[in-house]
Amino acid sequence: MPENKAIRVFLADDHPLLRTGLRLSLDQIKDVELIGEAEDGFSAVEKIHADPPDVSLIDVDMPGLSGIGVIRLLRKSFPHMKILVLSTYNDDKYIHDAMQAGADGYVLKCIGIGELTKIIKSYWTGKPEISPYLVHLTTAPVTGDKKPASRESSDLTVRETEVLTAIAAGKGNKEIADMLYISLETVKSHAKHIFKKLKVKNRVEAARVAIERNVLN
Repeated sequence: MPENKAIRVFLADDHPLLRTGLRLSLDQIKDVELIGEAEDGFSAVEKIHADPPDVSLIDVDMPGLSGIGVIRLLRKSFPHMKILVLSTYNDDKYIHDAMQAGADGYVLKCIGIGELTKIIKSYWTGKPEISPYLVHLTTAPVTGDKKPASRESSDLTVRETEVLTAIAAGKGNKEIADMLYISLETVKSHAKHIFKKLKVKNRVEAARVAIERNVLN
């Protein structure tokens, strides 16, 4: 971390009291800056893409797009971003899912602000802290028990998968068209085919099914 440069942190959590508490606490830390917040997964992905932080703190259980889904999308777009899970669950399944998605660490919410700050700084400097509130994760793929994509999901073309990834990130049709250099009508056509193949009725359902079936991995 360059001298005098604050670590830019983003927080995604659906509990207002937790966000307020962390915001007030981090405001007192001179070398950590909370640059943004989100209360749901889709907003988190959209805001982080607009202004990428150094470290993202992601609640594992959020409405809309889950924390695991958020991590998968962020890891595809920002391979070097430090992503830490915030969770009340000290549970092997959540830890395993976070590891598969690409999180760097798994932090329990019972942690104090001083300990959390040390963990944020340690990951940003590349020297992860040892803490009873922290589980270190690896982004290496886990083999053997990953749920395979369904036949319907695997029938998606490369372009349809790109469009679906953008939909899951909360992008509108115009944004997707500009991002992929295709026409608005082409985006609408791809979306129609995606909905049919995934057997869903709208964008929210498509994003949820994509995450559940590992289409975006």
